[in-house]
Amino acid sequence: MSGYLIQEDLKLLLQSTDYGSFLANETGPLTVSIIDDKLKQKLLVEFVYLRNHSLQPLTTFLDYITYSYMIDNVILLITGTLRQQPISELLPKCHPLGSFEQMEAVHIAQTPAELYNAILVDTPLASFFQDCISENDLDEVNIEILRNKLYKAYLESFYGFCKDQGGQTEEVMCPILEFEADRRAFIITLNSFGTELSREDRTTLYPRCGRLHPDGLTLLSKAEDFEHVRAVAEYYAEYKLLFEGAEKNSNEKTLEDKFFEYEVKLNVMAFNNQFHFGVFHAYMKLKEQECRNIVWIAECIAQRHRTRIDNYIPIL
Repeated sequence: MSGYLIQEDLKLLLQSTDYGSFLANETGPLTVSIIDDKLKQKLLVEFVYLRNHSLQPLTTFLDYITYSYMIDNVILLITGTLRQQPISELLPKCHPLGSFEQMEAVHIAQTPAELYNAILVDTPLASFFQDCISENDLDEVNIEILRNKLYKAYLESFYGFCKDQGGQTEEVMCPILEFEADRRAFIITLNSFGTELSREDRTTLYPRCGRLHPDGLTLLSKAEDFEHVRAVAEYYAEYKLLFEGAEKNSNEKTLEDKFFEYEVKLNVMAFNNQFHFGVFHAYMKLKEQECRNIVWIAECIAQRHRTRIDNYIPIL
């Protein structure tokens, strides 16, 4: 019954938007996972159209956008394999924007060195593996360390590429990537509390292309609880606002929600300038947030939590 409720309510909500027809061919009961898959496929079609009509260096810029999804897919496959989930169940869960030919072989790797030498050496992720190659077994702790090291290398490389473009692209994209680097540094620190991750190891995971580098990262490396992290954020006006009222057990918006809202703001601002690559990145990120919002609304409808439907991240 809930599938039909989702279908009718969503079609009514979306009929006057760009998403009005993306469920047109779905005649059976809808689930949230089906809606999520359809949204990802729609985003993929739009991205492929942009990519196929691009020339260098825009093509490379668009490729950089896909690398973060590739990293997430690799980590999802490794984690699923560790939990003994069959690869046939894991592949459909991967984001289509991050698909690559060698994905199905990822599950055979037992160490980061094997993952690189046997599988990823011929993929775009190879250049991000310089600090990740080790003979340590891929347990859940090492997988998270691998994820963060890959993201660190990826963000620093993308940042360097945008700096090299100069002009409006540098002016628009660098603040967006600086925020993403700082967000990851904050999250890595908060997630490390109560784990085996040492301060020294934590420091090696921080991307060094954000506004926190170097002094803020040094302070974060010494943080021992949420209040210490908040104290670091207070040195930076925009981050101070994000941490205000963002307690872990607060009824206010979560810190994650506030990060998403600030990311939306930065991406919307990208459209205030002309003749730069940042609009393509902003378009994809805002579309991705729209997809998260639709999934949130579908979840609320399916679980009959209609009073929470409006708790999505608005696109300003």
